[in-house]
Amino acid sequence: MTSIYDFTADTLDGKPQKLSAYEGKALLVVNTASKCGFTPQYAGLEKLHEDLKARGFEVLGFPCNQFGAQEPGDAEEIKNFCSLTYDVSFPMFAKVDVNGANTHPLFAWLKTAKPGLLGSEGVKWNFTKFLIDRAGQPVARYAPQVKPEDLRADIEKVLG
Repeated sequence: MTSIYDFTADTLDGKPQKLSAYEGKALLVVNTASKCGFTPQYAGLEKLHEDLKARGFEVLGFPCNQFGAQEPGDAEEIKNFCSLTYDVSFPMFAKVDVNGANTHPLFAWLKTAKPGLLGSEGVKWNFTKFLIDRAGQPVARYAPQVKPEDLRADIEKVLG
């Protein structure tokens, strides 16, 4: 059975990172953007990360420029924005495609494992969130408008 631990993604610094490094943790995988109406969710994601990391929780951010070109910056600009604007301390990865011919394999798997409304697989917008349990399996998908603070109860269940 495939799990999130079978994937590798490049960090924002361009280094390959095996996601098996997060084995045993509950994860929230989010496609992010710096110039989106949902961008203030970075603050809520950071709060969840800070509040729950000691219990084995991590947020993994994946910048994406596929929706309204709302993540136009390069890796350095993204890193500076996240750090200076929202004091993001959770892991950020290199910019990815979440739909289309160049979809990152992780997102292809997540979309199949946890389709959206009416079974649609496509990610509809920035800040779509996937909750992963400690065994590396997706347990829930959340629409962009779902605020990070509204996920706390689900995350607490996964943390046990």
